Amino acid sequence: MPGLVHVVDDDASFRTAIERRLRLAGYDVATYSSAEELLERLPRGEQPACLLLDVKIPGLSGPDLQSRLIEIGSTLPVIFVTGYADTATTVRTIKAGAEDFLTKPVSSEQLINAIERALARHNAAQGQRNKLSAFRALLSLLTPRERQVFDLIVRGKINKQIAHELGTTERTIKAHRHQVMEKMRVHSFAELVSIAERLGLIDANAPKD
Repeated sequence: MPGLVHVVDDDASFRTAIERRLRLAGYDVATYSSAEELLERLPRGEQPACLLLDVKIPGLSGPDLQSRLIEIGSTLPVIFVTGYADTATTVRTIKAGAEDFLTKPVSSEQLINAIERALARHNAAQGQRNKLSAFRALLSLLTPRERQVFDLIVRGKINKQIAHELGTTERTIKAHRHQVMEKMRVHSFAELVSIAERLGLIDANAPKD
């Protein structure tokens, strides 16, 4: 899988060597000498990407950069590559969602395998985000009344109940329901509920009324 690998390490010789190794393997590579430099040039793009990150770097440390990225909502998968592994740091970073924790010197096979897993996860996450964005765009096409009907449908209300709640007729609600299904591009009630759950509009585990 082609992709972009961001490398943060204060060791210039390591950055040069790893960039050469990864470019030979077919990856695009961007290198940074510090966490601050990465944050200044924070990558935003659709290309699958991951971050190779040293633990002990001057200024903001690797684990601290990981925390900062989480705070700002970055979904860039992080692979730690360090010569100074200790159990506490390993546990902390893995608990915070690090993709892998590798100790230098790392073999090409081990490195490429970790990168492939990270890129695949990033690609899948981006696909999910794109899908959610598409659902939100469709939802925005609903009129205020259609949105009311949508919210009641996905909570399990039948047409009669919705009509009573909104002070209108079942026939009108049936027409609105048809428009909601058309605009949301679904063919079943189950699909509509699934969209609402994925957008966090209803609790997937909550009992329907």
